[in-house]
Amino acid sequence: MPDIRDHQDEAEFSQESTALWWITLAPTTWAVHFFLAYAGTAIWCSKFGETQGVTVARLSIAGLTVLALAIIGWLGWRSVRRWRPRDKQDGDLSRPESRHRFLGHAAFLLCVISAIGVVYVSMPALFMGTCR
Repeated sequence: MPDIRDHQDEAEFSQESTALWWITLAPTTWAVHFFLAYAGTAIWCSKFGETQGVTVARLSIAGLTVLALAIIGWLGWRSVRRWRPRDKQDGDLSRPESRHRFLGHAAFLLCVISAIGVVYVSMPALFMGTCR
């Protein structure tokens, strides 16, 4: 006969595994932005050359950057809500609430790092004079 505690453990594990997946979304957004910005610029410049390539590459990188920062901002807002930094936090990570807060805090910090990474990836577009 299944115990009630077994169902609670399964529910906690399910929530924590979902939170672990959410933690990976901001760095994944950064990685996708990096790939699309550099690969897209290389393909576009090789196909259209110096005349149209630079302007379109800059605009596409700007659009990708705005989209990536919006996604990371939304993920950061969501993780701050999970973290609730104004609440008094105890150091006991054996309680599910404390573990959820910790995962929210970790997700928020990853969002900050990912946003900085997206900005640094897009900075060469500001200084790009040619497709070379």
